[in-house]
Amino acid sequence: MAFDPYRNNSPQDSTECTPGKGSHRPGKAHKGPPQPHKPRRQDEFDGPCQFLQRPSPQTWSTSAARETDLPPLPTNLQAHEQDFVLSEVNNHLSQCAFDFIAKHHFPIPREPKKREVKTPSDREWTEWVHLLKRLATTRRIPARLLFNGQIQQLVTILENSLEMRHAAMHKSRPIKDDRNVLQLVSAGIQVARILKDPRAMEALNALYMWTEACIYERQALARFYY
Repeated sequence: MAFDPYRNNSPQDSTECTPGKGSHRPGKAHKGPPQPHKPRRQDEFDGPCQFLQRPSPQTWSTSAARETDLPPLPTNLQAHEQDFVLSEVNNHLSQCAFDFIAKHHFPIPREPKKREVKTPSDREWTEWVHLLKRLATTRRIPARLLFNGQIQQLVTILENSLEMRHAAMHKSRPIKDDRNVLQLVSAGIQVARILKDPRAMEALNALYMWTEACIYERQALARFYY
């Protein structure tokens, strides 16, 4: 369009409006008044409490020095050996949970984003644990199906085995010390026992003894060479 000297050519005369004080952008909601924060629920720490006396500066500095000089825990298993042990525990526990639920015909809720369960590997161990915990807390597992009727201990024993699944999935994790590896295998044995699975117990017990023997052998070699 040609320039007209007798026409107001300022931007305000244009059909496109520049947002200003009186303008309103469609689709953008105005913020209302700030909502007050919900008060924090009070607990036993909000009532009368006792505070221990701080240690003396000399004791404090000694304790801090000890924290930085913690003795290293023995680590004799190599990374690929730990991966093998933890993967075996995961596989045996998944099979154990699968057999327990199939044997007693417990329901598995259908989830739209998950495939139908046909093999133990169709669910991760954390998912098997969640399912067993829900069956226990909703009183669908009779105590007679568990070892010594330990229905109250089932949830605790299952939760103790959750670290094993996390360790087996994350290959880039730091190497665990020997006692921690044996502890994870032992946690798997406890799960198999409370679910009354002799096959899984036998396999995991053999894995525990193999792992322990391997650790002792490495320790003996280290003492021989050093």
